Amino acid sequence: MDAELAQTLDSIGPRLRALRRDRALTLEVLARDTGISVSTLSRLESGKRRPTLELLIPLARAHRVALDQLVAAPVTGDPRVHLKPHRKDHGSVLVPLTQYPGRVQVFKQVLSYREPKLVTHAGYEWLYVLAGELRLVIGERAFTLRPGEVAEFDTSEPHWFGPADANAVEILHLFGPRGDQAVVRTGPAAP
Repeated sequence: MDAELAQTLDSIGPRLRALRRDRALTLEVLARDTGISVSTLSRLESGKRRPTLELLIPLARAHRVALDQLVAAPVTGDPRVHLKPHRKDHGSVLVPLTQYPGRVQVFKQVLSYREPKLVTHAGYEWLYVLAGELRLVIGERAFTLRPGEVAEFDTSEPHWFGPADANAVEILHLFGPRGDQAVVRTGPAAP
C-alpha cells in the first residue's frame, strides 16, 4: 500500500470519531442507527479496523454527509465544492456554504447544548431546521422549531438559539445585512 493511501485510510477513524462527537452521539446510538456493532464502530474510530464501503456507506447515511467527506479523498478534478467544517465551543460545528462578503451568508450548523445567552447585532437572520429541535428565544418570546420549520428575525432584537433539549440540532442558518428580508413566492411568477 502506498503512503498516500495509508495516510488517507488512517485519517478516517479520527474523522468518524469527531463527527460522532460533534453530533453528540454515543457509540450505542450510532450502532442502533447503522446496524454496525459498537465494537466495530470503536475499532474503526481507533484505527484498529480498516474501513470498507459496507461500513462507510451506512455511517455516511447516519451522519447525513457525502461519503467523500468521511474519506477526505485526494482532489481528483471533481468540480464539487469541498466544504471545510469549523469546530466551535461545546462540540458545535459550522460549515460555511457561501463566501460573498457584504451579502447573505449561508451556513450549515450542528449545535450542541449551550446555556442561553441573549445577544444583539446588526443584521437579519433566517433559520431552517434540518434535524432535531431548535429553541429560539427572541426578547421575551420562546419558540420550538422542528424539522422543516423556518424562523426569520431582525438581529437588533435580543435573541438566542440552540438545541431544545440535550440532543444536537442541525440547521441551515442564513445571515444578511440589516434590511434584507425574505421574499416568499407561493405560486407561478407573475407575467
